[in-house]
Amino acid sequence: MDPFDPVNALAERIRVAATSPHKPLLRLRGSGSKDFLGPGLQGEVLDIRALSGIINYEPSELVVTVLTGTPLRELEAALAAAHQHLAFEPPHFGAGTTVGGVLASGLSGPARATAGAVRDFVLGARLVNGLGEHLTFGGQVIKNVAGYDLSRLLCGSWGTLGLITEVSLKVLPLSPAEATLHCSGVGQAAALALLHGWGAQPLPLNASCWLHDDSTSPAADHLYVRLRGASAAVQTAIPRMLGDMQAAGGAAQQMDNTQAAPDWRACADQTLPFFTRAPSPQHALWRLSLPQTAPVLDLPYPVFIEWQGAQRWLWAPADAAPVLRRAAQTAGGHATLFRTSSAGGEADKAVGVFSPLPPVQRRIQSELQRQFDPHGLFATGRMGIGA
Repeated sequence: MDPFDPVNALAERIRVAATSPHKPLLRLRGSGSKDFLGPGLQGEVLDIRALSGIINYEPSELVVTVLTGTPLRELEAALAAAHQHLAFEPPHFGAGTTVGGVLASGLSGPARATAGAVRDFVLGARLVNGLGEHLTFGGQVIKNVAGYDLSRLLCGSWGTLGLITEVSLKVLPLSPAEATLHCSGVGQAAALALLHGWGAQPLPLNASCWLHDDSTSPAADHLYVRLRGASAAVQTAIPRMLGDMQAAGGAAQQMDNTQAAPDWRACADQTLPFFTRAPSPQHALWRLSLPQTAPVLDLPYPVFIEWQGAQRWLWAPADAAPVLRRAAQTAGGHATLFRTSSAGGEADKAVGVFSPLPPVQRRIQSELQRQFDPHGLFATGRMGIGA
């Protein structure tokens, strides 16, 4: 008897759906760690977790090829054993998060502003489209520039283009040196000015976050920055950046790495107190994606700033959508309803999870979906503006 082939089994289910007169909706799902994000879920679930395992990993080549149902923790453990990592720090949002979920959501962690996004590390991918055909895009080498880069198109597609079965990712060595600096007492405008100033200099700035913490007495503003790179570069930057923080009126110090590392992981996974304590049951979590040099936004809501100013999280009611989207658009970005309030639940999503696409983008996106999925099997409504 032939061994069970999960790829063929899932492809056959897609082929059956494509030839069915009813053309049922199919929802691709791994662990479900990101089910909370996007419009209401619909469609018959296709569980991808049987597609598990590392296909090929040669540390000297800085490339790993993995099936998309593989738990993210399993992949990260294999990379860590070779002193390498996924530089874009994908969030987990749960113990069972899969590599496919990382790709389909396109979400990146604290280092995204300097290391790059998920799509910047995708070299190739295989996909079962809406006709049940198993297609290959890209390759398994870093110097791969021939043709259209369709593999990166899958990042942030939320399973609406087809079933991603495997992906080849570029990985990087762990940095020789790392340091986290903390500055208290520097306001949002001053913190953004520091971050924008540092961004124009040859400094090993890797990640940052700023927040106003009103859970302490007295309330205080906090800026955290993480440096990564060559030991000499990090050690040279530390006194210079601490001096800049103090010149801005803050009290600055270097943190112990063993204390800082879990906090950065919690930042990526949104388990920091800012993300777990909503101001009220009516407040939803909003994500504003902006140009890195965007100024302070005149919005009366609690804010947490990442990516040197490019990503801003706000707690605001769902009905504040017009105000938030207008502010984001004015600054050159867009706003996403990331997590609904405990009081509003799914009803909050009536304001629209993603910012409405301009007509040209909407037409391009619709045509892409039609080319990959002509019968609309994966048209579950989850696709919005990418991360």
